[in-house]
Amino acid sequence: MPNDFTRPSTRRSLLTATTALGVAGMLMLSACGAPPSPSDDDGGEAAKATSAEDFGGMDALIKAAKDEGELNVIALPPDWANYGEMISTFEEKYGITVNSASPDASSQEEINAAEQNAGTDRAPDVFDLGQAVALANADKHFASYKVETWDDIPDNLKDSDGRYIADYTGYMSIGYNADEVPEPKSLSDLLGDDYKGKVALNGDPTQAGAAFSGVVMAALASGGSADDIEPGVDFFKKLNTAGNFLPVDPTPATIASGETPVVIDWDYTNAQQTVELKDTADWRVVIPEDAVVSSYYYQAINTDAPNPAAARLWQEFVYSDEGQNIYLKGFARAVRMGAMEEAGTLDKDASAQLPPAQGDPVELTEEQIEKANGILGEQWAAAVS
Repeated sequence: MPNDFTRPSTRRSLLTATTALGVAGMLMLSACGAPPSPSDDDGGEAAKATSAEDFGGMDALIKAAKDEGELNVIALPPDWANYGEMISTFEEKYGITVNSASPDASSQEEINAAEQNAGTDRAPDVFDLGQAVALANADKHFASYKVETWDDIPDNLKDSDGRYIADYTGYMSIGYNADEVPEPKSLSDLLGDDYKGKVALNGDPTQAGAAFSGVVMAALASGGSADDIEPGVDFFKKLNTAGNFLPVDPTPATIASGETPVVIDWDYTNAQQTVELKDTADWRVVIPEDAVVSSYYYQAINTDAPNPAAARLWQEFVYSDEGQNIYLKGFARAVRMGAMEEAGTLDKDASAQLPPAQGDPVELTEEQIEKANGILGEQWAAAVS
């Protein structure tokens, strides 16, 4: 799954052995004192539940989760898709302490942390993952569970057995400081002299999901397609040759300081900067009309969750109207938006604040992702060196 402002380049990166140990260590520090693994309880019945009905209904699930008292999450930065409010609201609503470990970890690091801490009370209970990592780990690491709002979620955005479910998405965008540069009406505008040394991509596309999708966006805008991202690599080669590519991973600090006046990233992270910088900079967001790229993130429950009831209650909360509207307030496009709009439960004010986008979004299939990764592995380093 993506790297972004609140998730530095490691947020969606490949994992080294050293990093794996570091992530495992951080989980140990942040989650110490959690209840024992379900393998140590009376048979781990909560870990076998595939719906709230298996607990005897939502009230019984809530009681079981409260009895556990804690929930271990990982890789959820508070400013990413409004996870800060998601976590605090869950804690206040149910009286459950959320142990949030390694907020800037990548999707793969989430899985490695689960493996490092398997069988202990330090393992993550739930995951928030990019598509490629979710698909690769469904059989081994994810428990089957279907939330009460299961039917609202399109079939192509969930595993038929409930092992992973899309929760929110965004569109690739160009964020820019209007005090420093003119509005880029298309991606090709970034090749002009006004953008010398000013265009940053959020991470390395061979490691980070946001940067990967940035290359896909460039491919679509340059005559390529989801099946052919080479024009996207060529675009960044041209950007680099022109002296416009800025090899700096953007963060809120680099944006606020003016070091990265143009950033290619998800619209929900770029849009968040319009709020954060409203008193100091005129930060704006553009989604190119000819290159709308989308990529969902996916929730999953760890089969080895030390707090299996709390994990399932978290899923119920995330996919409830309340949880989905919290995503919307963070500029993320919640997976149940359509159903909630029809039911009249959508936060219309939050929805109206989403960056405007024209055209049908393109989302790569697993096969297209694999092909694109091969091209990036072969060509990216030379293109921007």
